[in-house]
Amino acid sequence: MTFEQLGLCPPILRALTQQGYQSPSPIQEKAIPPALAGQDVLGCAQTGTGKTCAFAAPILQRLHSTPQTERRVRALILTPTRELAIQIGDSFKAYGAFLPLRHAVIFGGVSQNPQVQKLKQGVDLLVATPGRLADLYQQRLLDLSHVEIFVLDEADRMLDMGFIHDVKQILGWLPKKKQTMLFSATMPPEIQALVNTLLHHPVRVAVSPVSSPVESIEQSVYFVDRGNKSSLLPHLIQTLNVKNALVFTRTKHGANRVARDLSKMGISASAIHGNKSQTARQQALSDFKQGKLHCLVATDIAARGLDIEELSHVFNYNLPEVPETYVHRIGRTGRAGRGGSAITLCEFGEKPLLLEIEKLTGRAIPVAENHLWPMVVLQEPKRDKNGRIINPIDEEARHAARGRQNARPPAQSAQKQPAAPISLSGETSSPSRQKSRHKKKGIQAPQEAAPVRTLRSVPLSEKQERTKLTRPGALMDTGDALPNTDLRHPDPLAGEEIMDATARLLAPKKRTDSSPARDAHQPRTAASGDKRGPGRSHPAPGTIKTEEASPAPQKRASANSSHANRGKSGSPSRGGRTAAEPRRSGQTKDSTEHQSLIKPYYLDIK
Repeated sequence: MTFEQLGLCPPILRALTQQGYQSPSPIQEKAIPPALAGQDVLGCAQTGTGKTCAFAAPILQRLHSTPQTERRVRALILTPTRELAIQIGDSFKAYGAFLPLRHAVIFGGVSQNPQVQKLKQGVDLLVATPGRLADLYQQRLLDLSHVEIFVLDEADRMLDMGFIHDVKQILGWLPKKKQTMLFSATMPPEIQALVNTLLHHPVRVAVSPVSSPVESIEQSVYFVDRGNKSSLLPHLIQTLNVKNALVFTRTKHGANRVARDLSKMGISASAIHGNKSQTARQQALSDFKQGKLHCLVATDIAARGLDIEELSHVFNYNLPEVPETYVHRIGRTGRAGRGGSAITLCEFGEKPLLLEIEKLTGRAIPVAENHLWPMVVLQEPKRDKNGRIINPIDEEARHAARGRQNARPPAQSAQKQPAAPISLSGETSSPSRQKSRHKKKGIQAPQEAAPVRTLRSVPLSEKQERTKLTRPGALMDTGDALPNTDLRHPDPLAGEEIMDATARLLAPKKRTDSSPARDAHQPRTAASGDKRGPGRSHPAPGTIKTEEASPAPQKRASANSSHANRGKSGSPSRGGRTAAEPRRSGQTKDSTEHQSLIKPYYLDIK
């Protein structure tokens, strides 16, 4: 059968011919006709059989046959990984090279601004990962109300990565009337339940038994001790005529270590995993496809959907715990009917995993004999208190992670002590914190901090207790307005030492003997006496007046008499004041004596 017989339009046939497609694969032959008819499709096929073309070509033709005046998202393809999303986007670009349709690919790990700008320009097809799709939709930057075709690719991988709940949420945002196509390499019960609720009378397309490996892949296993894997892997790459190799490890730490070991042996290699930035992952994958890298070391994040042309070998440096993952790993080679080799390095503790893989595939993997590092350690793996096997690879990764964390310098915020919260139930704040705060400000801390209380909890009859809350040095009740805020302010006039320091700061420069005396605007001090004659000005009401601690009766009388004579002399004048009298010898200077502290202020009322 040919693609023309499947009913594809000439622009798509031209693009397929340009890509080197000659005849459809079994999954394409069975899935394209019902997809063109608008039916729901359930595809069960192993990886590398051409599933992307099986749903991409029908989508392009359906959208092209029913053009719209306004570009909206009419087809949505949901994928589990960023690499797979990019690859599907490239396939749509290749198959629709001669069609006036636009597509966009959105995924996390990069800035959303370029993706949002492309969506604003209008797209017909959208390829997305669940996380970034939900993010843009919740920001109201994406409209999914016009989706006509929905494709869920690698549904079982969605389940493994924990995206199944996100998928169900996204399904609620889509129109109920639409064509749905679901493709999965395996069919666990959870995916089967999703199929029953999502698809309506689907056409089931199954190519070969589910989870069976591609027959064209040559498989072998090398039994080797864990410490000798780093020596056996480069030896096999150099002696087995490996054109390019994809090496799978169990952990991210292991991927980095294997890539370093290969580089030390003169084999160009790079690692990709979840801790790598999206830019680094794309660059490493691009270099590997272009032949700049001999080996690409990856975790299972790259086990699905990666289409690498003419990949000769796949190495399982560590066996996966899930048997189905082995099928996806080795499926990176032998794609589109090409041959390939899958080599597994198995230590003694991984033998139970190997048996599970052989049980799933239904065939025994041939064992390679007579290699340089045969297995000699035959000890049972360690188990925890619950009887579960302790994987030494996981322990090594956790130990390395702890070492990196301990090597980091402590954060600056962690060195600071947390601020003591203000309690509204009677507790006081931290005394050490109060002491340090007063020391920084250069003021004298109060001897005893008043308890923090709520004003509402104090009866009106307890005037003394209410006074404690408002006197200087007490904490003020702020409620929820200023939580964890210390409002303790000591009285600045409580000590002479503080006043002396303030007086020195406010004091004018000292005048020499040749300098003129103070002008008439200078106020009188208490030490200069109260001798006032007629015609001398008096302070206006509200002026700050200072007196000695025990004034003489005649001074008070003089002050009263001068106040009574103010009405006769009219408004007070600012002139006519004499300079302060010199201090007598042996007299102690009072901190309130300085003229800058008792300067009168007048209000001019017009």
